[in-house]
Order: sequence, then C-alpha cells, then structure tokens
Amino acid sequence: MATLEIEEIRSDLEPFLRLLLQAAHFHLQFQIEPATLRDPETGTPAIVVNFTGEDADLLLERGGELLAAIEHLAVKFLDLTSEERLWIAFDCDDYKSVRTEELRLTAVTAAERVEHTGQPFALNPMDARERRIVHLALRDRATVRTESQGGGPFRKVVIFPAEKK
Repeated sequence: MATLEIEEIRSDLEPFLRLLLQAAHFHLQFQIEPATLRDPETGTPAIVVNFTGEDADLLLERGGELLAAIEHLAVKFLDLTSEERLWIAFDCDDYKSVRTEELRLTAVTAAERVEHTGQPFALNPMDARERRIVHLALRDRATVRTESQGGGPFRKVVIFPAEKK
C-alpha cells in the first residue's frame, strides 16, 4: 500500500461519493479514515469509509447489497489493483465487524459438521474478503481444510475433512 495513501484516496473519493449520494438522493454522510487495526494477513483494510445518516438502513438491506455496490463502484472509479482493493473497505453501523464475526461462527459450525459427518460442506457464495475470513478462521484446525471453488459471484468456500497422512 505504499503507493495508496489515505489523503490520495480521500481527495479522489470524496467528490465521487458526494456526487453519487446526491444523484441518488440518499441522505447519508461519510467519513474516510484510517482503520484502527491494520492486519495485512487477515485482509483488514487500512482505510475505511463509514456511512451514517437517515438512509443508512438502505445500505444494509439484503445483506448489505447496496453498500457492496457502492464499494464496487468506488473501487472501479479509483482504478485500484486487485491487491489494493483489500486495503479499502466501506462500512455502515459496524455491519462489517458483525458480518466478520458471523462468518467466523459459520465457519466453525460448518467445520464441526464436516468433522462429525466426514462429508464436505459448501458455504454460500461470497466475495474474496469474506472467503478469506473463512479460510483464516479454519486454518489452524487440523481436522479440516478449505478450498475456494466456482467463479465470479458464485465463488464459495468448501470445507473438506483433512486428508489422512
């Protein structure tokens, strides 16, 4: 992220987001700020765009679909590389931290099911950041292994029993 600095992002992103929110008639405010905890291994972003306002609930409907769409548009606008995309995240009302905990719990529950049944278990499709959370949640669990399968918006994590040695 040496080439991607918060002030550089802020100067490019602020006018874009203002125009987008105004054109969509959203009653939202946003702040672009450094993340409190940066962890490159887990994909925790360095920069967070936090939304607040009376239309915040619209961003979080249908699993945060609109929030993800705005993030996607912003990343395209900023012309970020695939690596740089992981350095910036959009959030609203701590949705992402709650979702991260939910994914970790889902991963552990699914791993326990795989351990019990001996059968692989596929999670629902998710984006790269969410898949990474699942992989990392189970990486130290010797009884299972994870693998991403599929393509595009249908890419998902499949949990398998660990191979016998």
